Amino acid sequence: MVQPTFTDMEYANRNRTTKREAFPDAMESIIPWKEWMELIAPFYVQKESGRKLRKH
Repeated sequence: MVQPTFTDMEYANRNRTTKREAFPDAMESIIPWKEWMELIAPFYVQKESGRKLRKH
């Protein structure tokens, strides 16, 4: 077994933010979620109206 170097130990604990994790934060800074929901709520289809879905 090879002894880990100081560099290996330093980078082992470092967590890189993935694009998937960074995307919601970037979108929140562009368009706040609450304002977006208020904007689309009048046009969003409610569950009561429309065709009933078939259960498998």
